[in-house]
Amino acid sequence: MTSLISEVAPASPSEALHHFSRRFAFETDCSDVYHSQKTGSVDYVLVDVRSNEAFLQAHVPGAINIPTRAITEERMAAYARDTLFVVYCAGPHCNGVHRAAVRLASLGFFVKEMLGGITGWVDEGLALQRAESAVPVDGFSCEC
Repeated sequence: MTSLISEVAPASPSEALHHFSRRFAFETDCSDVYHSQKTGSVDYVLVDVRSNEAFLQAHVPGAINIPTRAITEERMAAYARDTLFVVYCAGPHCNGVHRAAVRLASLGFFVKEMLGGITGWVDEGLALQRAESAVPVDGFSCEC
């Protein structure tokens, strides 16, 4: 009897190697972000793409808030084109992070997703930060 898993044949080892190796070009995880922060090797801008209200409640330490809808040519003009952005949203149930990544890439920026978002950060046992204040960005919010 064939399981649902093996009903479709797996990729060859060389195809699997290519596929999974390429994912690192698009993704990072909470542990890697945390480790880079702790070692002082932050060579990226960590961006919380949720609404300003959600950011104020809790966010990953070191993150800035640029809601997805606020990622525009005008807003991003402050950053060099070779800036690497690491974006996150509420969690794996939210595609707001993908919308943000598409916007950044379409503007010519390098971008990676932090897998898991806020949910992944908390699942790793890492502390969130509350914002004392934040300035709304043109009234935009990402309703993830």
